[in-house]
Amino acid sequence: MSNINLIDSFQEFKDFKNIDRPTMMSVLEDVFRSMIRKKYGTDENCDVIVNTDNGDLEIWRTRKVMEDGFSEDDDLEIELAEAQLLDADLEVGDDYIEQITLESFGRRAILAARQTLVSKILELEKDEIFKKYKDRVGEIVTGEVYQVWKKETLVLDDEGNELLLPKTEQIPADYFKKGDSVKAVVYKVDMLNSNPKIIISRTAPEFLQRLFELEVPEIFDGLITIKKIVREPGERAKVAVESYDDRIDPVGACVGMKGSRIHGIVRELKNENIDVINFTNNVQLYIQRALSPAKITSIKLDDEKKTAAVYLKPDQVSLAIGRGGHNIKLAGKLTGYEIDVYREADEHDEDVDIEEFSDEIDSWIIDEFKRIGLDTAKSVLALTVGELVKRTDLEEETVKEVLSILNAEFE
Repeated sequence: MSNINLIDSFQEFKDFKNIDRPTMMSVLEDVFRSMIRKKYGTDENCDVIVNTDNGDLEIWRTRKVMEDGFSEDDDLEIELAEAQLLDADLEVGDDYIEQITLESFGRRAILAARQTLVSKILELEKDEIFKKYKDRVGEIVTGEVYQVWKKETLVLDDEGNELLLPKTEQIPADYFKKGDSVKAVVYKVDMLNSNPKIIISRTAPEFLQRLFELEVPEIFDGLITIKKIVREPGERAKVAVESYDDRIDPVGACVGMKGSRIHGIVRELKNENIDVINFTNNVQLYIQRALSPAKITSIKLDDEKKTAAVYLKPDQVSLAIGRGGHNIKLAGKLTGYEIDVYREADEHDEDVDIEEFSDEIDSWIIDEFKRIGLDTAKSVLALTVGELVKRTDLEEETVKEVLSILNAEFE
């Protein structure tokens, strides 16, 4: 009696990457039991034996030998005369056991089974990929760029699974071509029309956190904790860290000797400017650190409204705000306070509050200057037309007109 070798019969099963052999063989058994039920009406008197080591499968069918004329169900019973033609030693009451060959099902049934098997195992493989990546959300993965589209990039992992890197999850300076290696964090995993959709991200705060864990052993070992990360991807990031060991300087450990640890992270993030800040429960000190590199003169807090009025010397205002307003924006996100920056006037320096010009300058224009920390006439005049256009959403003509009005005040 010859065995049915499924691995030889269905070569493509060798290619399934995410399914273990016992699971695959279990699926094979289920499909063949379905074939048995279609042909014989039942599979309850059939044994399906799967060898998970070499892929062999045997089907044995057992029928009770009955007296001639007394068989009520030919699928479960066989009459004596017919049984003795197959085995002369059989008597009434014996079990007649026969092996069912693959060929006996017929070509059409075999093709149908093959199609069902492929369908079931593909479905099972998709489920396995979904489960695998659902458990890996927040972990770093490395893949190879397979295709670049306008709105997203298709990346393949080392097993050939498809990962999607949307444009919105890419750092603005990212540029990929086919064959490039990409490092990102598993951001979101969904099942869409029975297909796993794995979204990866290079802009998520978790990506920066995992990079720190890779570069800083003290974070990986739990000696230093990252309390919070805020980012403007590709521009600036602020990372608040805390050490549970007084002997460890958390900021120094994260930066490394001569910046050795943080340089690798900065390069991976396309020269994103990373500020590492020592976390503290002292809100004033925390805001002061968050606005680094600006030096603050004083802070007035409103804990109920979660606002902070920060006063700085004129030369520190632009540092506190940062290019494109990123520094003050991230400091607010990090601390949870809405931060307003005010220029501290010199006692001997006559200046005029910009609100005093509300008769000549529209309120929305004044608000635009105040948004970037320019709340007096001289703080606006201290900057060039180009700098003011770049920092605000104002047209060049509007800026020139405002400067003309303010200059007239001091002539």
